[in-house]
Amino acid sequence: MSGSTFGKLFKVTTFGESHGEAMGVVIDGMPSNLEFELSKLQAQLDKRRPGRLKESTSRVELDEALVLSGIFENKTLGTPICVIVKNNNQRSQDYEVLKTKARPGHADQTTIDKYGIRDYRGGGRASGRETVSRVIAGYFASLIMPAVTTTGIITQVGPHLTGSKYTSDSKLSLGDKSLDDKISTYLLDLKSIGESCGGEIKVKVSGVPKGLGDPCFDKLKATLSHGLMSIGSCMGVSFGYGDGFKSALGSEISKERCVFGGIEGGISNGEDIYLSLIFKAPSTVGDNAKEGRHDPCILPRVVPVIESMIKIVLADHYLINKALFIK
Repeated sequence: MSGSTFGKLFKVTTFGESHGEAMGVVIDGMPSNLEFELSKLQAQLDKRRPGRLKESTSRVELDEALVLSGIFENKTLGTPICVIVKNNNQRSQDYEVLKTKARPGHADQTTIDKYGIRDYRGGGRASGRETVSRVIAGYFASLIMPAVTTTGIITQVGPHLTGSKYTSDSKLSLGDKSLDDKISTYLLDLKSIGESCGGEIKVKVSGVPKGLGDPCFDKLKATLSHGLMSIGSCMGVSFGYGDGFKSALGSEISKERCVFGGIEGGISNGEDIYLSLIFKAPSTVGDNAKEGRHDPCILPRVVPVIESMIKIVLADHYLINKALFIK
């Protein structure tokens, strides 16, 4: 299976199946002598950990990071880094019915069509559990660009608008923490009947240096879109004004650079980058959702995945720039 590696100089290869022994990542191209703190890596993993929120899946995983290579005396060696997390709470018997049944909206049938075989337990490589590897890689990417900060907030859950403050301190990552209880009740109600919903997430990225990206195929918005659209259930990515561009006149959008979301002509301009992402509802519903312990909504747990993917893309562009323009 190809397609498990992302990046040019900061190369991230994820591996493992949802109900296999472990999930993991190999990172190649990591600079040496950067300070590593296991507790900070673990804090990032805890943000997406299944079982942390009662509103999400009932599968409980500790997701404790085990560093196999690339670190010595709490510093990066410059050699390939390999980190795994064990899968400890599988209930593979819940998926026996899927041996001969393909779920709509998943990669069940398409995987069979392409490879002639699939791990039906929890979706295998197509499972959302693959994203734990991206969060690990995002932590290491942040060591390369420590000045970059990413703040993701949920601005809509199903039919509910949930605020737009980037400092709301919501337990569910909502843009308005006063709506936590309302949205929690909504999600628990969905979970109880095996229903699901999608929504929107907005991200503010600060501290991005000028000059990342290129004006043709490797536009920064293109590689960001590539990375973010590779996250399961992500159905759309937009920048700056987003949908507003379709009706805004040229005279309006030319008044301020900020409407472009920190990227002009495919290259970062040093200003904050603003992104909007649309996610669909999880496709597994009804009894299958309850038996398989699925999230009624992936938004609260996908925010750290989005932030990690952005850091991975930016770190790759940063290293490319450094290689091109080194004196």
